[in-house]
Amino acid sequence: MNPDYIVITSAKDEEEYIEDTISSMISQTIKPIEWIIVDDGSRDRTGYIIDKYASRYQWIKAIHRKDRGFRQAGSGVMESFYDGYHNIASRNWDFIVKLDGDLSFQKDYFERCFELFASDSRLGISGGGICHIVNGKPELEEDPVFHVRGATKIYRKACWDDIGGLYILPGWDTLDELKAHMMGWKTKGFAGLQVIHHRYTGGADGTWRNWVKNGLANYISGYHPLFMLLKCVKRLIEKPYVIASLGLIYGYAGGYIRRIPQVDDKALIRYIRQEQIKRILFRKSIWK
Repeated sequence: MNPDYIVITSAKDEEEYIEDTISSMISQTIKPIEWIIVDDGSRDRTGYIIDKYASRYQWIKAIHRKDRGFRQAGSGVMESFYDGYHNIASRNWDFIVKLDGDLSFQKDYFERCFELFASDSRLGISGGGICHIVNGKPELEEDPVFHVRGATKIYRKACWDDIGGLYILPGWDTLDELKAHMMGWKTKGFAGLQVIHHRYTGGADGTWRNWVKNGLANYISGYHPLFMLLKCVKRLIEKPYVIASLGLIYGYAGGYIRRIPQVDDKALIRYIRQEQIKRILFRKSIWK
């Protein structure tokens, strides 16, 4: 399988790692027809590095955004992503990839991903397993079976069209998968295809703010209160102990208290809550 695919990367202050990602991409056995790298208002040399490689490779395009002056968790990266999306030159593509700017991966990574897509025509969203180097060895982060990490998501075009693209909201990287399942698609991460993430997820926000952000994202996504409560209880005995549970419940409850709007899709919220109730009752669901 040798598909045409587009890659969009939003990068902010990634001078330490962006060249690792670029090196991984230019060595791919199947290269993208376009790679749009959006410098999201970086204050370091990220923009310079992107421009350097864009001048060498015709299929790399650099876009520069102004510094918004603050971190906008969740929706900020989507605004940056869509700046890249609206600058796609070709409309005849088979897959679109949302790729972070602090990753490393093997030269046949995309070739192997597309082989797995080819083996299942209903697979709509996938990507590699996110790893961190711990004591010199890659350590895989665990996720629900249906979940593909936002750092490396590959969307089949038909699935992308069905879900209507991505929500510009916190929680976008779960809402896309849940909506895909609601519409009959499958989503699954390829744990055997390891992607090295040089930063820990949420590292830029700090541990507390990251878990509060996740709790708010769960609220915006319409998670069932009982499912959320049980999730917080489960988190008490997982690292980071206690702080994760407190951050989740603080962010989730804060959404109700502040009356923040939830995702504007009642059918999707109903579907999410039905699947969560199934999980609570130990019935088959996308969570298990």
